Amino acid sequence: MRIISYRRNGEVGIGVMVDDQRFVALANVQPDLPHTLRGLLELGPAGLKAAAAATSGKDGDSTLDEVSLDPVIPEPPAIWCVGLNYVSHREETGSPVSEQPTFFLRIAASQVGHGQPMIRPKASQMFDYEGELAVVIGTGGRHISEAEALEHVAGYACYNDGTIRDWQRHTSQFGPGKNFSATGGFGPWLTTADEVGNPYSQTLTTRLNGEVMQNASIDLMLFRIERLIAYLSTMYPLRPGDVISTGTAGGVGFRRDPPVFLKPGDTVSVEVSGVGTLVNPISDEAP
Repeated sequence: MRIISYRRNGEVGIGVMVDDQRFVALANVQPDLPHTLRGLLELGPAGLKAAAAATSGKDGDSTLDEVSLDPVIPEPPAIWCVGLNYVSHREETGSPVSEQPTFFLRIAASQVGHGQPMIRPKASQMFDYEGELAVVIGTGGRHISEAEALEHVAGYACYNDGTIRDWQRHTSQFGPGKNFSATGGFGPWLTTADEVGNPYSQTLTTRLNGEVMQNASIDLMLFRIERLIAYLSTMYPLRPGDVISTGTAGGVGFRRDPPVFLKPGDTVSVEVSGVGTLVNPISDEAP
């Protein structure tokens, strides 16, 4: 099942895709269910089951061009991003290998949905792409074991961890460069874990104006999804709707010779096989 978060005429909703363009608006077939994906996940596994049952066999009643897509989880409890999680990216940055995963937080206002412009800010022209696989927590918990970690995953989506490189490097803390308004993309939909199957059999590909810039097997992750979930749940109880963006592969623009930065008129796509393709145009911050 593939589930979108959308807005239409100022109203939020969630929909279940029947193909790549058409979807069933959940409120039309089961109005008693929550109107946000986070709310649906907070019902536990029964929420996704109810959505599947309500939309099974239905023809699409809406199309993507009739709505504006929000980030998959517009207001997640937390957005945890993993740094330096592929050997190819560690090597291009010259970063040493660490025994523990590197995490930083993004805020909800820093992300946009599929088809929405990612914004190059006035403060910098060093706007870079980072294609990633995002994991969405469905069942929360504390002290989750690696053996049980994938049971807590609702599904997967594509993420573009857009970065303002000079601000990222103001200090040793990544946060400023990762949290400019509307610089990250999250979409196009949540593909449920049962549909994706083994996430490590999938491939991550980032394209800039159609040219492949990043390409890597998810299996090349240094810290696997199970480890990330176990590590975070040791800190605090994970909650339904928490997002873990699992890190980018080598090929980022900042490390190319000459560097390649995003500019207005560009289009970036992040494709994860078995999950979907997130596409965002690039615009400048409004005067």
